[in-house]
Amino acid sequence: MKNIAVILAGGSGKRMGGSIPKQFLLLGGKPIIQHSIETFEKHSLIDEICIIIHSDFIQEIDSIVQNNQFKKVMHILPGGKERSDSSLAAINAYQENRDINLIFHDAVRPFVTDKIITNVISQLKKGKSVAVAITTVDTIFQVDENDRIVSVPQRSFLRRAQTPQAFSYKVIKKAYDIAMQDANFVATDDCGVVLKYLPNEAIYIVEGDESNIKITFEGDLVFGEQILINTKLKFPK
Repeated sequence: MKNIAVILAGGSGKRMGGSIPKQFLLLGGKPIIQHSIETFEKHSLIDEICIIIHSDFIQEIDSIVQNNQFKKVMHILPGGKERSDSSLAAINAYQENRDINLIFHDAVRPFVTDKIITNVISQLKKGKSVAVAITTVDTIFQVDENDRIVSVPQRSFLRRAQTPQAFSYKVIKKAYDIAMQDANFVATDDCGVVLKYLPNEAIYIVEGDESNIKITFEGDLVFGEQILINTKLKFPK
């Protein structure tokens, strides 16, 4: 089974502000998305990379790929309005080669580790669907539409979701095929699609890392720069 990393960068990054999507903001002197591509490019168990990007920025991604000679990038595809549209773009691109695994990763999680990717692929080899998550140390309140607490879930059963999320092609394709027949389908992440439309398909957790953050707000860039500094101190060249 070939392992295809699908780097999802179709969003506009409006929560960050500015004129360009957050995946192109500089982190350690490089666009955020470049960090994500590099990690999958260098991983020995990744066979191919597919990048989903807003159609207005395909040229920018192509320049990053060419300038860095990323040889595993085989597709640069336009995404859609919703996250599910971007996932579908990748699924549809591989209809002729279904003996694969698709490993979906947020472009703006630039600190995904080799260990996480290796562990995800290890579970895929066992025929499992996989989500990456970490334990929550905070109490979580479930509230109603009036912000009143309605329940306090037990923390031991809660996890904070990260990416990658990974599936065999046949599983994720089947889930989306069913979802597309649902007039009330609401865009969600890929695990949510599989969980809702293939309820008998178990999704197993691979332990993530606190550093595997999603760059969403301006303060996340500051935190990201600190992660880079700490990494260089821990693993000097």
